[in-house]
Amino acid sequence: MNVREEVLITKALEAGKNAYAPYSDFRVGAALLCEDGTVYTGCNIENATYGATVCAERTAIFKAVSEGHRRFAMLAITSDSEDYTSPCGICRQVLAEFCEDNFPILMCNRTGEYTRTTLGELLPFAFRL
Repeated sequence: MNVREEVLITKALEAGKNAYAPYSDFRVGAALLCEDGTVYTGCNIENATYGATVCAERTAIFKAVSEGHRRFAMLAITSDSEDYTSPCGICRQVLAEFCEDNFPILMCNRTGEYTRTTLGELLPFAFRL
Protein backbone atom coordinates (compact mmCIF):
# COMPACT_ATOMS: atom_id res chain seq x y z
CA MET A 1 0.00 0.00 0.00
CA ASN A 2 1.40 3.39 -0.91
CA VAL A 3 0.90 6.59 1.09
CA ARG A 4 -1.80 7.92 -1.23
CA GLU A 5 -3.83 4.72 -0.88
CA GLU A 6 -3.33 4.66 2.89
CA VAL A 7 -4.57 8.25 3.22
CA LEU A 8 -7.65 7.55 1.10
CA ILE A 9 -8.54 4.41 3.02
CA THR A 10 -8.13 6.21 6.36
CA LYS A 11 -10.35 9.06 5.18
CA ALA A 12 -12.98 6.59 3.91
CA LEU A 13 -12.99 4.76 7.25
CA GLU A 14 -13.43 8.09 9.07
CA ALA A 15 -16.24 9.16 6.73
CA GLY A 16 -18.11 5.93 7.37
CA LYS A 17 -18.44 6.90 11.04
CA ASN A 18 -20.82 9.66 9.92
CA ALA A 19 -23.11 7.30 8.02
CA TYR A 20 -26.82 7.56 8.69
CA ALA A 21 -27.90 3.93 8.36
CA PRO A 22 -30.79 3.23 10.78
CA TYR A 23 -32.52 0.83 8.37
CA SER A 24 -29.72 -1.37 7.05
CA ASP A 25 -27.17 -0.82 9.84
CA PHE A 26 -24.60 -1.00 7.01
CA ARG A 27 -22.27 1.96 7.32
CA VAL A 28 -20.23 2.90 4.25
CA GLY A 29 -17.52 5.52 3.78
CA ALA A 30 -15.84 6.74 0.62
CA ALA A 31 -12.90 8.98 -0.21
CA LEU A 32 -12.47 10.40 -3.71
CA LEU A 33 -9.09 11.72 -4.81
CA CYS A 34 -9.27 14.47 -7.43
CA GLU A 35 -6.46 14.83 -9.96
CA ASP A 36 -5.37 18.08 -8.25
CA GLY A 37 -4.92 16.26 -4.91
CA THR A 38 -8.15 17.43 -3.28
CA VAL A 39 -10.00 14.67 -1.39
CA TYR A 40 -13.76 14.57 -0.94
CA THR A 41 -15.36 12.12 1.45
CA GLY A 42 -18.86 10.76 1.70
CA CYS A 43 -20.99 8.41 3.75
CA ASN A 44 -24.23 6.63 3.01
CA ILE A 45 -27.36 8.51 4.04
CA GLU A 46 -30.47 6.34 4.24
CA ASN A 47 -34.09 7.38 4.03
CA ALA A 48 -37.28 5.64 5.09
CA THR A 49 -38.38 5.54 1.43
CA TYR A 50 -35.17 3.68 0.47
CA GLY A 51 -35.28 5.21 -3.01
CA ALA A 52 -34.09 8.52 -1.57
CA THR A 53 -31.06 6.86 0.01
CA VAL A 54 -27.67 8.09 -1.23
CA CYS A 55 -24.55 5.92 -1.25
CA ALA A 56 -21.21 7.07 0.15
CA GLU A 57 -19.57 7.02 -3.25
CA ARG A 58 -22.18 9.27 -4.84
CA THR A 59 -22.06 11.61 -1.85
CA ALA A 60 -18.31 12.08 -2.38
CA ILE A 61 -18.68 12.46 -6.16
CA PHE A 62 -21.54 14.95 -5.88
CA LYS A 63 -19.63 17.01 -3.32
CA ALA A 64 -16.63 17.14 -5.64
CA VAL A 65 -18.66 18.01 -8.73
CA SER A 66 -20.62 20.68 -6.85
CA GLU A 67 -17.27 22.30 -5.98
CA GLY A 68 -16.15 22.33 -9.62
CA HIS A 69 -14.08 19.14 -9.80
CA ARG A 70 -14.55 16.81 -12.77
CA ARG A 71 -11.28 14.89 -12.98
CA PHE A 72 -10.68 12.11 -10.49
CA ALA A 73 -7.67 9.92 -9.74
CA MET A 74 -8.84 7.21 -7.32
CA LEU A 75 -11.68 6.11 -5.03
CA ALA A 76 -11.59 4.15 -1.75
CA ILE A 77 -14.73 2.51 -0.34
CA THR A 78 -15.05 1.01 3.16
CA SER A 79 -17.84 -0.46 5.26
CA ASP A 80 -18.57 -2.35 8.48
CA SER A 81 -18.25 -5.61 6.55
CA GLU A 82 -15.50 -8.21 6.81
CA ASP A 83 -15.75 -8.47 3.01
CA TYR A 84 -14.43 -5.95 0.49
CA THR A 85 -16.98 -3.25 -0.27
CA SER A 86 -17.96 -2.88 -3.90
CA PRO A 87 -19.86 0.08 -5.37
CA CYS A 88 -23.45 -0.58 -6.35
CA GLY A 89 -24.62 -0.41 -9.96
CA ILE A 90 -25.88 3.17 -9.73
CA CYS A 91 -22.57 4.32 -8.25
CA ARG A 92 -20.68 2.51 -11.00
CA GLN A 93 -22.72 4.33 -13.63
CA VAL A 94 -22.18 7.71 -11.93
CA LEU A 95 -18.44 7.01 -11.87
CA ALA A 96 -18.61 6.18 -15.59
CA GLU A 97 -19.95 9.69 -16.21
CA PHE A 98 -16.67 11.20 -14.99
CA CYS A 99 -14.01 8.46 -15.11
CA GLU A 100 -12.31 6.29 -17.71
CA ASP A 101 -12.31 2.49 -17.60
CA ASN A 102 -8.84 2.42 -16.00
CA PHE A 103 -9.98 4.51 -13.00
CA PRO A 104 -8.65 2.73 -9.85
CA ILE A 105 -11.04 1.71 -7.09
CA LEU A 106 -9.89 0.42 -3.70
CA MET A 107 -12.54 -1.89 -2.26
CA CYS A 108 -11.88 -2.15 1.48
CA ASN A 109 -13.25 -3.97 4.49
CA ARG A 110 -13.79 -2.63 7.99
CA THR A 111 -10.13 -3.04 8.96
CA GLY A 112 -8.78 -1.26 5.90
CA GLU A 113 -7.61 -4.36 4.06
CA TYR A 114 -8.34 -3.88 0.38
CA THR A 115 -8.26 -5.15 -3.13
CA ARG A 116 -7.67 -2.91 -6.13
CA THR A 117 -9.85 -2.99 -9.21
CA THR A 118 -10.83 -0.60 -12.00
CA LEU A 119 -14.09 0.87 -13.13
CA GLY A 120 -13.80 -1.07 -16.39
CA GLU A 121 -13.51 -4.34 -14.51
CA LEU A 122 -16.59 -3.51 -12.43
CA LEU A 123 -18.63 -2.07 -15.30
CA PRO A 124 -17.26 -3.48 -18.55
CA PHE A 125 -19.96 -2.10 -20.85
CA ALA A 126 -20.67 1.27 -19.25
CA PHE A 127 -23.35 3.39 -20.87
CA ARG A 128 -21.81 6.60 -22.19
CA LEU A 129 -23.18 9.19 -24.61
